[in-house]
Amino acid sequence: MAPPLLLLLLASGAAACPLPCVCQNLSESLSTLCAHRGLLFVPPNVDRRTVELRLADNFIQALGPPDFRNMTGLVDLTLSRNAITRIGARAFGDLESLRSLHLDGNRLVELGTGSLRGPVNLQHLILSGNQLGRIAPGAFDDFLDSLEDLDLSYNNLRQVPWAGIGAMPALHTLNLDHNLIDALPPGAFAQLGQLSRLDLTSNRLATLAPDPLFSRGRNAEASPAPLVLSFSGNPLHCNCELLWLRRLARPDDLETCASPPSLAGRYFWAVPEGEFSCEPPLIARHTQRLWVLEGQRATLRCRALGDPAPTMHWVGPDDRLVGNSSRARAFPNGTLEIGVTGSADAGGYTCIATNPAGEATARVELRVLALPHGGNGSTEGARPGPSDIAASARTAAEGEGTLESEPAVQVTEVTATSGLVSWGPGRPADPVWMFQIQYNSSEDDTLVYRIVPASSHHFLLKHLVPGADYDLCLLALSPAAGPSDLTATRLLGCAHFSTLPAMPLCHALQAHVLGGTLTVAVGGVLVAALLVFTVALLVRGRGAGNGRLPLKLSHVQSQTNGGPSPTPKMHPPRSPPPRPQRSCSLDLGDTGGCYGYARRLGGAWARRSHSVHGGLLGAGCRGMGGSAERLEESVV
Repeated sequence: MAPPLLLLLLASGAAACPLPCVCQNLSESLSTLCAHRGLLFVPPNVDRRTVELRLADNFIQALGPPDFRNMTGLVDLTLSRNAITRIGARAFGDLESLRSLHLDGNRLVELGTGSLRGPVNLQHLILSGNQLGRIAPGAFDDFLDSLEDLDLSYNNLRQVPWAGIGAMPALHTLNLDHNLIDALPPGAFAQLGQLSRLDLTSNRLATLAPDPLFSRGRNAEASPAPLVLSFSGNPLHCNCELLWLRRLARPDDLETCASPPSLAGRYFWAVPEGEFSCEPPLIARHTQRLWVLEGQRATLRCRALGDPAPTMHWVGPDDRLVGNSSRARAFPNGTLEIGVTGSADAGGYTCIATNPAGEATARVELRVLALPHGGNGSTEGARPGPSDIAASARTAAEGEGTLESEPAVQVTEVTATSGLVSWGPGRPADPVWMFQIQYNSSEDDTLVYRIVPASSHHFLLKHLVPGADYDLCLLALSPAAGPSDLTATRLLGCAHFSTLPAMPLCHALQAHVLGGTLTVAVGGVLVAALLVFTVALLVRGRGAGNGRLPLKLSHVQSQTNGGPSPTPKMHPPRSPPPRPQRSCSLDLGDTGGCYGYARRLGGAWARRSHSVHGGLLGAGCRGMGGSAERLEESVV
């Protein structure tokens, strides 16, 4: 009779294979085959002694520590072509014997620091065909010394953990193709002595930094491990930065140049070395001189051209390189921004643009107006020392530190959004460099500064807040007595005013509606008058047509009016009679005269001009008299 413990082990072993899977016990290894089984999660009753576990082509969405707990003997794990979007921390923590991990064809977006913790002996890691956009810097730390094959192709990677990849001495194959990588750090592959294949196809690399790794493929006999390098499909910028690569002479590759325009589309290895040229930097525009008030932000700009794009640096007045700090920030485009200026920031700044072809410099002068700091030490008590006007204009408005003889500051012509500030000339003995207006409102405590020339005594404030209370102070700035002295500041006066409330929207709408109504009314009257005139003309024309007799030929035998010609009689000689009017050959009825169509229509328009409504005043024809206006018409 078998011992109870042996029976229990046999029973557990018989029940270890999940129902939808196929288990194969080959010699001493156990394989669990669960591919194409429609699984939504890792089966919980997988035999912990499994050496090969295949879970490809299922619908698994997440992995966690319980899925592979106590499977210390697992060597090959295949999770390809699932729907995995998340890998929990230490999900593979117990897989210390794992050699091959296939996670390709899933939906991974990110790999955290703990996502791949555990398999310290991993040799093959396949992560291609995911949606990876970020890999934490320490994601590969547990198997840096053992990894031989790393596949990160067909993802959305712009950056990879270069420090970790560069520390894999046993790495043979590295696939980074079909990603969004646009730069390689210098020396990223310098320590990969065993690397035999590097695929950088179809990325966004415009240039490649020199690396001794790439020269290994030039002489396969001398190199212990010749490198197969592929970097086609990248927008290579063929300038002097790639001259080192051109000299490697790799005739089997099919890379082409994307820029500059003169080399675009040309075969990379066929371009002569002399055409891989660069252009030295040229500073196109920059700030020449900038004056700011103490405490305000200063922005110095410098733009440079060159091929390749120059690197921008700034050198301060102390001849030191200006770096990013809590007060200053230098941007890659050549802009230097000083957040809060002080007297120590004044001086000359130098903009330096560098690239492999040379460098260019430009000088920018920054002057900081120290406000408010009083005079140079020799001022009288009438002039205030360091005041707190910049902190609260309302305190200064109470009259502290001002003189009664100083001219008052007035704010007049106040509207909802503007106000006119006026002040007197002040004491003639004190030279004035410029005036400064400081004001803030009850809606916003931020103090606003305005600089006014010394020749002006009026200033129009615009863009004010409607219906707000404002406190305003005026200061006179005097030039310093010496180069090391600060600018003298004198308070001329303060004022308080309130802007008018905003005009209600209904008033504006009422004005617009009234104007629109008048326009519509006038237009309606004009249209009605035109319609009445048109109808009258149509009615009159139809009435005249109905009462007209039918046209017929008359018994006209001569050019005179009347019946048949009488027998000529003898008359004594006399002066020739006036020429009679010519008759018409058409009988138009009893019209009182004879007109052609054109003359009747002209008479109608003439009579319409004397009528308010455009009606006709008469229908008869009149004789016009005079030989010049007789009707000239042919006889039928």
